[in-house]
Amino acid sequence: MCIRDRLIADSGSTKTDWACTSENGGNVIRFKSLGYNPNYISGEEIRNDILANLPAGFPVKDVKEVYFYGAGVSELEYGFMQDVLKSVFVAAETVFVAMDLLGAARALLGQESGFAAILGTGCNTCLYNGEEVTLNIDSLGFILGDEGSGGYIGKTLLRDYMRGNMPPEVFAEVKPLVGKSVDEIIEQVYQKPKANRYCAQFCKWVGDHRHSHPYYHDLMLGAFRDFFRNIVSLYPDYRKYKFNCVGSVAFHYSDLLGQTAEEFGMKMGDIIKAPIDGLIEFHKPQAR
Repeated sequence: MCIRDRLIADSGSTKTDWACTSENGGNVIRFKSLGYNPNYISGEEIRNDILANLPAGFPVKDVKEVYFYGAGVSELEYGFMQDVLKSVFVAAETVFVAMDLLGAARALLGQESGFAAILGTGCNTCLYNGEEVTLNIDSLGFILGDEGSGGYIGKTLLRDYMRGNMPPEVFAEVKPLVGKSVDEIIEQVYQKPKANRYCAQFCKWVGDHRHSHPYYHDLMLGAFRDFFRNIVSLYPDYRKYKFNCVGSVAFHYSDLLGQTAEEFGMKMGDIIKAPIDGLIEFHKPQAR
């Protein structure tokens, strides 16, 4: 490791991608941990999980710069996250905290302006001027919004299952997948923590079966149409921008996402699974 090591983190609601780089190049140290949405996890839990997931021999005291982009991290939580990170990386001279949306925009667009979105466990969108987010229409989170996200798709599947609003053959194959009664599902979603993650786990099933039964195809396509109708199309002159997006849902189901973008008059731009590589590039000294 060399002087002034730089640690970059992209944290969603499910997982965090970490990358440690240095000013003179060299190998990038990568590792993963849980997602640290401050709406669902305490500072002590975050600190303990970071320490538990650091690679063996990781030189914590050599980290001089930390750039953390996190889901659910609004300006109200910046100080909270900075304090948690400083308690782990005690020698850090710079601890920068921002919402994951800014990280997505910087990874997708670098220093160019445009439209950027996230479709993973949750969703978010913005207009970006090459440095900062200039307009963000709130996704409203898991309960009130997050259209098109893994949580939204999984929630829709569960709702249809609980109401019996799906073809019998689909109900028969979803029943063992869910493995809970209606009352147990309601308890899981309304009374237990991390309901967004619980619902999002069913998104992969829907996506994997989208070619095997029209129900799954239509569910996912409907979720993406809701995303464009209720969020994307609210941006002024949205059709003049390319649709750029990060996240596992966008990456794995880009065929249906592209179809939906075309329906709403947007051209597809870049679709990437995770922003960490773009953020490594953005934070290179020569890139700034």
